[in-house]
Formats: sequence, C-alpha cells, structure tokens
Amino acid sequence: MVLLTIKQLDEWMTANCYNDSYGIGSRIIHEGYGLDTADRLFVWYYTERGVRQNLSYFQTEKEAVDFAFRTITADRSANRHLVGFLKDKSVEQELIDELDRRGIAFWKDDIPYGGLHDRRSRIFVFGCDIQRVLNLQEKYLVRQ
Repeated sequence: MVLLTIKQLDEWMTANCYNDSYGIGSRIIHEGYGLDTADRLFVWYYTERGVRQNLSYFQTEKEAVDFAFRTITADRSANRHLVGFLKDKSVEQELIDELDRRGIAFWKDDIPYGGLHDRRSRIFVFGCDIQRVLNLQEKYLVRQ
C-alpha cells in the first residue's frame, strides 16, 4: 500500500472502517496518537488529558504517513468496533450465535467492570463488518 499524504491515509482508514482512535486528517481525538504538522515538519504525537507530547519528527509527509500506516495497521485494536458489552452469559451467547450465523469474525474478552466479581464481556467485530451489525450494536451495547 503506497500512501503519500495524510489525507490519503485518512481516506484509507475510512474506506477500511478503522475506528477513530488516531488523530489522522479529519479525525479528532481527545487522547491517543496522531499525526500533524508543525514548523514545516510532520509530527507524530501523543495526547492525554489535554497535554500533547511530540514523539517523532519527519522531514517529508510520505515518511510520516509510512510510519503512521505501519503503526496503525500493527495496532490490533485500531480496526475493532465494540458491538456488545454484556453481563448476562446467555445474552452473550445469543450475540455470538448471531455473529456466527452472519459469518462475522469477532473477538471477545472479559473485564472487571464494577469490581473483580462484576465481570463484563466485550465483543468486537473487525473493519467494515461493523456496517453489517449496526442493529446488533444498538441492541447489545445497552444491556447490562
């Protein structure tokens, strides 16, 4: 994949349904990594709680975009979309069964939510499959 500009990277991310976890082009983030320009240089930065830290500088836009592309495509969460956040195991299985019926790959983990004894399952789909499950996202993100 040859991307030359930040705009092209942003468009590629949109076309491939990457989430908005990186500040690239028109993507606005409050926390995380991004690519910007400063003093005729291209800057890879990290921002958290309103504090920005410039991490790497690039002479050309292509160098910066190459770095950003490699970083983003190596990030396993950059193209994941949360479709279910569930406490009830039977409801979790219902969602998994529906994803299987639709032939949609997913990834699941369990996290402590309200403490160690209050586990929640998170179910993610990848890339543009999110467009095929928007109705499931509406249904399974609201259940607790």
